[in-house]
Amino acid sequence: MATTCPNLKLPEVLTEIGISRAAFYRMRARGKAPKTMKLPNGQIRVRRRDLDA
Repeated sequence: MATTCPNLKLPEVLTEIGISRAAFYRMRARGKAPKTMKLPNGQIRVRRRDLDA
């Protein structure tokens, strides 16, 4: 039984919304990107519900 991961890695988000990493960071700086969370190891995750909103 497979479970879906509610937290997406940044490359998964970029592929899904079809933009570059640089464009995502520009959107994030302007407050237009989905809400992100930074893990203790420095990686960025986006919740599925924040991406779909």
